[in-house]
Amino acid sequence: MLAAVALAAALVLAGCGGDEGGGGGAAATPVAGVTQVAAKDNRFSPGAIQVPAGTAVTWRFEDGFVPHDVKGDGFASGEPKRKGSFTHTFDRPGTYPYRCTLHDGMDGRVVVTGS
Repeated sequence: MLAAVALAAALVLAGCGGDEGGGGGAAATPVAGVTQVAAKDNRFSPGAIQVPAGTAVTWRFEDGFVPHDVKGDGFASGEPKRKGSFTHTFDRPGTYPYRCTLHDGMDGRVVVTGS
């Protein structure tokens, strides 16, 4: 039992992000035409998206035992989640970086263009 708890704690505290597996993180070239981002395998995928103003973006929490959240300037998903989703509508053009507050290096970016 103690080993299972230690393993779960290690997974929650594990660092994440990077370019492995196509996530790319916030530094990745934004993918156009995508409005859903997965929080899975301790990264956001895709790591950067480009949408027109007025678009709702949905983050899906798909990492099983490992909780994640989404926090950016002016938007946040609230308490960390292991499943479910969070949606935010971006009304103004600009670049909106965000991160998972639980995992250092797990970050992403939404680039909003004029409508």
